[in-house]
Amino acid sequence: MAKLYFYYSAMNAGKSTVLLQSSHNYRERGMRTLLFAPSVDYRAGVGRIESRIGLTSSAAALTPADNLLNRVRTEHATSPIACVLIDEAQFLTPDQVWQATDVADILNLPVLCYGLRTDFKGNLFPGSASLLALADDLTELKTICHCGRKATMNLRIDAAGHAVRDGAQVEIGGNDRYVAMCRRHFKSALTAANPKPATPA
Repeated sequence: MAKLYFYYSAMNAGKSTVLLQSSHNYRERGMRTLLFAPSVDYRAGVGRIESRIGLTSSAAALTPADNLLNRVRTEHATSPIACVLIDEAQFLTPDQVWQATDVADILNLPVLCYGLRTDFKGNLFPGSASLLALADDLTELKTICHCGRKATMNLRIDAAGHAVRDGAQVEIGGNDRYVAMCRRHFKSALTAANPKPATPA
């Protein structure tokens, strides 16, 4: 029986690299893979996956209105697919996560999702929350804070490198906008960005 997998991490843990390596492993054995990249993430161009170490691949662009099961079923009928891989899976809608379970349960195709667990405020993305609830297998990909501890948080920064506390949940960016940190340094950076007012004498 095929499974739905969720590989999650903070920024800069190599999620896209692992995805592309997994796809390569299938293709090296003559098996076709189907890659998806949410259209909201256009850093490498719509319909492209690019890792920070330079690996790239074309992918099918996925919009919030798309039915993932229908798209995979159509592709699978045209030419058999061995595995479905989804980059930046935090941008999936909850409905699309349920559709990913259908790809595994009905089409019997493994679905490998790679994405962030939480946003810059420490809140779950809707797609990540659904994946944490519904995925058969959960795997944390680890990266480190500047202090050497495991990084679990994503700090949003401005052009001057200062922590940003407020804003929309989705703001596309890379190392120029986000820094992976352990929880302690994440909280410290937010406190420094909004220090408590001095107590009147």
